[in-house]
Amino acid sequence: MEIAYETERIKNSFVIKLTGDLIGDESGPKLVELVSDALNNGVKTTIIDLSEVRYISSSGIGVLITMLTKMRNAGGEVVLTSPSEHVKKLLIITKLNNIFTVFDNLPAALEKHAS
Repeated sequence: MEIAYETERIKNSFVIKLTGDLIGDESGPKLVELVSDALNNGVKTTIIDLSEVRYISSSGIGVLITMLTKMRNAGGEVVLTSPSEHVKKLLIITKLNNIFTVFDNLPAALEKHAS
């Protein structure tokens, strides 16, 4: 299933809620473009809600890293929230949990970043 997403701006944060499997095919460039647009609109933090993501491929990981790199190069940050147990294990195995800040839920991420 192709990844679907909804976006929302909450104060200075840009929230992308993903649904489905993040395999980075056609959706990858579009997701990176969303982050670029958010940066152009003065957003410094992108929060990626993974609560509805069942699977992330190696290409999907590449998309997340590209988004993170783009934000950090502009002095911003990408944080992940609400990963399923399966996605959490993937983040640990790939050591991405050391690169990304991961929150258990969206309210916790917003409390820290949407000031």
